[in-house]
Amino acid sequence: MPMEAVRHPHFFAANRIAQRLVAARSNAVALVDYPGPLPPDLASAYECQEAAIDLWPDEIAGWKVGRIPPPYDSELGEQRLAGPIFRREVLAAVADSTVEYGIFVDGFAAIEAEYVFEIGRDAPPGKLTWSLEEAAALAARLLVGVEMAGSPLRKINALGPTVVVSDFGNNAGLIVGPEVAGWRDGAWDRLTCETFLQGKRVGKGGAENILDTPVASLRFVAELCAQRGRPLRAGMFISTGAATGIHDIAVGQRARVVFNGAGEIRCAAKARAARPA
Repeated sequence: MPMEAVRHPHFFAANRIAQRLVAARSNAVALVDYPGPLPPDLASAYECQEAAIDLWPDEIAGWKVGRIPPPYDSELGEQRLAGPIFRREVLAAVADSTVEYGIFVDGFAAIEAEYVFEIGRDAPPGKLTWSLEEAAALAARLLVGVEMAGSPLRKINALGPTVVVSDFGNNAGLIVGPEVAGWRDGAWDRLTCETFLQGKRVGKGGAENILDTPVASLRFVAELCAQRGRPLRAGMFISTGAATGIHDIAVGQRARVVFNGAGEIRCAAKARAARPA
């Protein structure tokens, strides 16, 4: 059922929370505490997210998928969560160059090595369930990328997955890199990567670190978005999960993610500016 057809008792609180989260993001100011009661479940959390999407002055260019860790996964009945990636916050990696991007000073900021699907065709609006094969067929390409995880709320992850969902899934943008060749052969173990921060390796992993492979993340978000009345569209980017972990980054720090067989992405964090009025 489309999300807009469902109205929970928390509807008005969700709107107020969304307004405060969006204002903090727009003004690039940190939040000491969550601006309202914590969403008690995923339905309430996605309701906050929907209200915030309606307030944000940009179009959705894709979706990030994150893991819901234990014991929250058992409590919430779900292993993954999703948040929107907006058009103005999608950046292209350029070989031998460093991509600069803004982070919330005194908020939360991290980088995540990602495998990113580019959707090749519109998903049928009425299709609510997907097999792994059907989800894979939606993808035109698999790319490497770096998710800029970010929120005005420094303790967002400590407050749990429902808070993460409510604030755009703790996403602040996506750097899109080169294409991965031959991914449809299913040899996910060959897709490995390493993350370096300030020249020091802070994470090592790959596509096998993503629960049930990146295609399972694509299937999850195809189903979730269809249920929300937001079927996936051609050209969208789906960031499938942290392949080497979540690595905090601060203003002035530089990071490099090296993807086996697909090049590398370099990025540097700077203070995020307020959006123009």
